[in-house]
Amino acid sequence: MNSICILRLSAIGDVTHVIPVVLSLQEQLPGVKITWVIGKIEAKLIGDLPGVEFVIFDKKAGRKGYADLRNTLKDRKFDALLHMQVAFRANLAAAMIPARVKVGYDKARSKDLHSLFINRRIAPAPQQHVRDCLASFLEPLGLEPAAPKWVIPLSPEDHEFAHEQLATDRKNLVISPCASHTLRNWPADRYARLADHAVRVHGMKVILVGSPAPFEAEFCAAIESAMEEPVHNICGKDTLKQLTALLHHADLAVAPDTGPAHIASAMGTDVIGIFAASNPYRSGPYNSLEWCVNRYPEALKQFTGKTVDEARWGAKAEFEGAMELVTVEDVTGMLDRWVEVQEYKGNPATRV
Repeated sequence: MNSICILRLSAIGDVTHVIPVVLSLQEQLPGVKITWVIGKIEAKLIGDLPGVEFVIFDKKAGRKGYADLRNTLKDRKFDALLHMQVAFRANLAAAMIPARVKVGYDKARSKDLHSLFINRRIAPAPQQHVRDCLASFLEPLGLEPAAPKWVIPLSPEDHEFAHEQLATDRKNLVISPCASHTLRNWPADRYARLADHAVRVHGMKVILVGSPAPFEAEFCAAIESAMEEPVHNICGKDTLKQLTALLHHADLAVAPDTGPAHIASAMGTDVIGIFAASNPYRSGPYNSLEWCVNRYPEALKQFTGKTVDEARWGAKAEFEGAMELVTVEDVTGMLDRWVEVQEYKGNPATRV
């Protein structure tokens, strides 16, 4: 195969999971030409990946967005399309991409007429993390699934911004409290108590991050107002690249089911994930599943009456009150355990 097109428009976390696929394609098929059809915001994070042509699809442009995509690719013919998104608008975009082979999801994970826009499927997998699912898109092409390896290009200026925010004399904890779905958010007052605990008990510097969206700015302000200890609130003051650099250099991140959790994991930083509305074993930070506080089984049972085994894999428990099942003690206890493990790793005298 000489040319492969990837269609994954959003969201930040899922786009992060596609990076290993790109790296694996470049490793298994040296010289392959890769084109990635991607959303505008997501391109700001990874639109400079080496060896990849990015085609921006603006979902807000309506019919014009599809027409622009068709015109951009009208004289192209890809050997394969990896159709990695089942949303209806993504299916329509797939129809604009000429390719001999179109790989999509297995029947159980297909929806919104996805099956009409593909001619090969990935293998069924009843209980699979999203990253592993996307990695398996290479198998119908006769390739090995993508290994969990990440690269996100950053500039010296991005690193400089990060270092300006971080303390050099203590551990740095970055809290990214807001998910795109508000029912995945933990209460602001509980974040405040967690942050106070991190400062008082562990001497950490706490940094609040978020997008410029009014809700996120208000949410971070509410955390800051409820705290008794000092906090460094830079919500809305960084770019996606600067955030990535910050997460890379931080010691630890705390987040619900949201994009920055996956960015931090991709950059090699541990993440304490706060989960009740969704299943961390499907959509948690891939390299930090052991650090996730998981009240999803209780939320699912309380609000749907089903156990994890009875419910559809990927079923949400996005209900009012679900995230409140996660207590402050759940998260501070996980933070205490993380600090204890780091101290053990850093003190050879304790390892007899």
